[in-house]
Amino acid sequence: MAKIHFRPYTPNQTVLFPQRIDEDIAENDPVRMVDALVESLNLEGFRKLYKECGRSPYHPKMMLKVILYAYMNNIYSCRKIEKLLHRDIHYIWLAGYEKPDFITINRFRNRVKNEINEVFTQTVLLLSSKGFISLNVEYIDGTKIESKANKYTFVWRKSVERNRERLMKKISVLLSQIDDVIVQEKASENNEEIEFTPSMLTEMAGELRNALEQTSEPSTKEQKSALRKKRRQLKELEAHRDKLQEYNNHLDNLQDRNSYSKTDKEATFMKMKEDAMRNGQTKPGYNLQIATENQFIIDYSLFPNPTDTLTMIPFLKSFADRYGQLAHTVVADSGYGSEENYHFMSENGMEAYVKYNYFHMEQRPRFKPNPFKAENFFYNEKQDYCVCPMGQKMQRVGTRHTKTESGYVVEYARYRAVRCEGCPLRCLCFKAKGNRTIELNHRLRIYKQKARELLCSEEGLKHRGQRCIEPEAVFGQIKYNMNYKRFRHFGKDKVLMDFCFLAIAFNIKKMCTKMNKEGINWPIKHLYGLITAHLSYWEQNNRDYLQNIAA
Repeated sequence: MAKIHFRPYTPNQTVLFPQRIDEDIAENDPVRMVDALVESLNLEGFRKLYKECGRSPYHPKMMLKVILYAYMNNIYSCRKIEKLLHRDIHYIWLAGYEKPDFITINRFRNRVKNEINEVFTQTVLLLSSKGFISLNVEYIDGTKIESKANKYTFVWRKSVERNRERLMKKISVLLSQIDDVIVQEKASENNEEIEFTPSMLTEMAGELRNALEQTSEPSTKEQKSALRKKRRQLKELEAHRDKLQEYNNHLDNLQDRNSYSKTDKEATFMKMKEDAMRNGQTKPGYNLQIATENQFIIDYSLFPNPTDTLTMIPFLKSFADRYGQLAHTVVADSGYGSEENYHFMSENGMEAYVKYNYFHMEQRPRFKPNPFKAENFFYNEKQDYCVCPMGQKMQRVGTRHTKTESGYVVEYARYRAVRCEGCPLRCLCFKAKGNRTIELNHRLRIYKQKARELLCSEEGLKHRGQRCIEPEAVFGQIKYNMNYKRFRHFGKDKVLMDFCFLAIAFNIKKMCTKMNKEGINWPIKHLYGLITAHLSYWEQNNRDYLQNIAA
């Protein structure tokens, strides 16, 4: 019978000449890409975050490498990162045997919440230099992601305004019952209703308290009862003052929004796609807008607007602030198709492959436009009149102007028929009394015509097909592959910081995947020189941009 020989097993063996820890890491492992990219970044802006005195802090490059690699592997908890720094060979190598605790890791993330945006910009410019993206086209879309806030801590504008109005009436009634001369004079001067403020009520309560203190001790039962009544009125007045201050604080936090959360005051209540109860319940969250190209995230921003219409112009401007120029081509769905957005893109020379409402219905083979809709009436541009389905001319009778929430002025031309009585099509045309009056937005009609021509062109068909696999695919990968379905911080600035880390990690991970898929074998040791040379060239040509970021 042959004797079995096992390999030597000595767990506590002492090694005289320890090996390099990265010998067990593959040459083209993504962790090496993270190491090469961070080493080449310009992190001079991080120096101002540290003090010259005191204990030496951990190197920011080491901290940045560890956090980015953790985000690439769907690890967002600082406590889990701390454990991996003791167990995982990849994290141990990136950290150089350093072992910061979870508090230090979290403190570093919060410290660089403004500077991490520059790191994202440098990463995108690297992708552009390597030919992964061109920065000439933006595929824009948005999604709503739930905040960390409690979903039952809502504050609604209508409720606050209604309760505040009721409180004002209670204050007026209370002041009318107080027989103090000074309070009466300030409460209802000339019998005019005034807008009470907490400072006014504080002053009235103080004068009423002084009057009560100067009152002599009552002797009769009626005087004692009157004194108790005044004291109750004083407490009620102070309670109303505190409640009014609370309502004013709510309105200050709301600003232009209709709701906010008490635990995350910058989160707005919105309807989410991930509705487990399927009852349309609103939850606190943010409207995340991203721009992608070749499935790389090239820009991002957060908005409190539940809809996407008013987010497009600020988002396009953020792209220009980041890269110094607007994108040449913009592709978006019908949620962004408004006159204001079309006007902005037209004024800035951008090709707008942006859909509008009913565009998909117009492309159906069996689509038949409703002849009784105002926008389908025949319009004579030279003589400025419309023709109804019955053939009657509708002369222009005026113009109406409205303003959007952002201040953009929309102009509507009004046309009215001369005689609608006895028309056989009246029951199908309209139901109001008198002659029919319609309103037409000619500028929007022209913008829609241009958008239709672009979308139906050969290039438009290409962009429409590409849009479905650009931001939609990125959102799917972020939410389901990277398990990033909910924000993990309170406040917009910290939420932006956290998503910025995710966006950088997502782009690095996508770059590694594309390199492996396309068979690109770049020696990692040469990436240091390539990336550094590119960033040095970018710095020379964008010094003004860097100075603005540093400022």
